[in-house]
Amino acid sequence: MTLHVNLKVMICDHDFYGLHAINSYLAWDRRTRVVALTQTVNGIFEWLDRRADAEWPDTVLLDTEDIETADELKAIIVRIRAKIPDVKVVVLEHLPRTDYALAALEGRAVGYLVRNDVGLQIASTIAWLQNVSFAISSSVEKVIKNRADRSLVNALVLPKQRPYPELTDRIRQAIQLCVVEGMSADLAADEMGVSPHTIRSYIKEGYRIMEASDRNEYPAEMSAQERAFMRFTALDDSDTHQFLPPDEPDSSQPQD
Repeated sequence: MTLHVNLKVMICDHDFYGLHAINSYLAWDRRTRVVALTQTVNGIFEWLDRRADAEWPDTVLLDTEDIETADELKAIIVRIRAKIPDVKVVVLEHLPRTDYALAALEGRAVGYLVRNDVGLQIASTIAWLQNVSFAISSSVEKVIKNRADRSLVNALVLPKQRPYPELTDRIRQAIQLCVVEGMSADLAADEMGVSPHTIRSYIKEGYRIMEASDRNEYPAEMSAQERAFMRFTALDDSDTHQFLPPDEPDSSQPQD
């Protein structure tokens, strides 16, 4: 886990519900602090013009739904980076498009990611991207491979969620409801059709399993629920790899 604390994040998403869902997930994680929400690109610059430089975000999450062309996407990223020194621009996409991925790369964004690939790992993803030049997610990798495009050969592929194979489906559901969505044990019990005591047992066992698989150190003042959230939404460190186009020789393997 990369424990960057208090990374300031601006979210630009045309969809009201998407905007606030991302905001809620980031609010659970002390590595990220949302400083601004906007549904339009113009709203990004209007907000910046009203704020002192010290309040400006470290990372901008940029939705592409209202961006009509790859050239427009590149121009927006360049404009954001010209306005905010050293900002990390992360493009969040619904369906992967090779031309948009290339536009993100050329505009010097740090990531072109499909939203469903990121999922609950949005805070972990933002922290991970602080030390990455450019990354794509697994759905983008598949599209690019299908088109045999080598332009993104140096991109890292976003790791998947840490698996925790010992977590049963019921324990995962209890953690999702109580830790991620913040439900009480009573409400989660109604949702799952079990007793609150059973929910608490699931949560306790889930905490034990995740802690046993995690070697990271956390601040002493961090609550057990906060640690559980970060563990449950962590990226799988062993899954990190570089994009390799079709027929590209793997330098890590001996050649004949």
